[in-house]
Amino acid sequence: MARTLNLVFSLAILMSLIFSSTAQSCKSYAFSSNKIFRACNDLPVLNSYLHWNYDSSSNKLQIAYRHTGITSSKWVAWAINPTSTGMAGSQALVAYQQNDGTMKAYTSPISSYQTSLQEGKLSFDVSDLSATLANNELIMFATLELSNTSTTVNQVWQDGPLSGNAPQIHSTSGSNVQSMGTLNLLSGESSSTGGNGKIRKRNIHGVLNAVSWGILMPIGALIARYLKVFKSADPAWFYLHASCQSIAYIVGVAGWATGLKLGSESAGIQYDAHRTIGIILFCLGTLQVFALLLRPKADHKYRFYWNIYHHIVGYTVIILSIINIFKGFNILNPDEKWKNAYIGVIVALALNAVWLEGYTWYVVVKRKSSETAGKMPHFTNGSNGANGYGGRPHQGV
Repeated sequence: MARTLNLVFSLAILMSLIFSSTAQSCKSYAFSSNKIFRACNDLPVLNSYLHWNYDSSSNKLQIAYRHTGITSSKWVAWAINPTSTGMAGSQALVAYQQNDGTMKAYTSPISSYQTSLQEGKLSFDVSDLSATLANNELIMFATLELSNTSTTVNQVWQDGPLSGNAPQIHSTSGSNVQSMGTLNLLSGESSSTGGNGKIRKRNIHGVLNAVSWGILMPIGALIARYLKVFKSADPAWFYLHASCQSIAYIVGVAGWATGLKLGSESAGIQYDAHRTIGIILFCLGTLQVFALLLRPKADHKYRFYWNIYHHIVGYTVIILSIINIFKGFNILNPDEKWKNAYIGVIVALALNAVWLEGYTWYVVVKRKSSETAGKMPHFTNGSNGANGYGGRPHQGV
């Protein structure tokens, strides 16, 4: 079991690394305005790049924030948060194209996650603020006079929909909740508190739960339902079923715990349905484990009711697990191939279940027919003249 757990955790880490997105390099980009920036950084999500010049003697920061793959129906923002690493409290530069085709760029202090990006003065001075939109790339230019002497800043970047000329609340899933991190203005080094680091944690959380609740649990149910039909598989089927479900539960609890950790690190970001289903799954899975310790013997009068309970809870766990995994896909927003791969696994398990259901019914019906035939009386003509009529000898006519 230890080797299996190590394999599952290694697979989770490997897949999380594959999930992590890669960005194009900012270093080869040339601005059409002939502006030159000495440093740049490829931001890990939302197709974004930051270019800057920083004067440490005056604390002036000249930036160009680029956001590619954008349309005129969206707004973009880049911000510095002087007090924390999240969105709340950040001092934002916002830009979008208005209905008349002109660009609007302004400053917006963000007080909460439900902000509507109202225009307002920031905690530091901003000058030369402008924006351009061409070839689905929006670029904001600005000069910031930072009051903080620290050369490391917390940055946040974002995009969201427009309704007319009014910015609307951005998505609360996928890359939109991963777009934050720290940036050293002198060295250019960055770390992503909401980017690569959190992405990796979220991917590990997703992989652990997909493998445990979404794959191992259904396999364990298939083992119990179909292998026990074959007498030669008894009691091996039970130990296989119990081992598979135990591993699934242990790995699933690890995935559930990583979800709780991520929730505690993401204040203001909630996925109520996903979280609620996860809690229900943990409770039902724990009940199943404890119910195994109270499993009555096969001839016990309560075994029938225990079986009903065990089957109902087990199938409920499997159904809720699959639903929650797809909710997780919508939150993580990985490449479509990973969602398709999981769909392929579920379809393969379902097809096997259909085939095994038919085959095991055939085996059971054939076995019952053989047993019934073996219990029927055999009629033979013995040497004493007995026949099929109660053993009475023939009477002459």
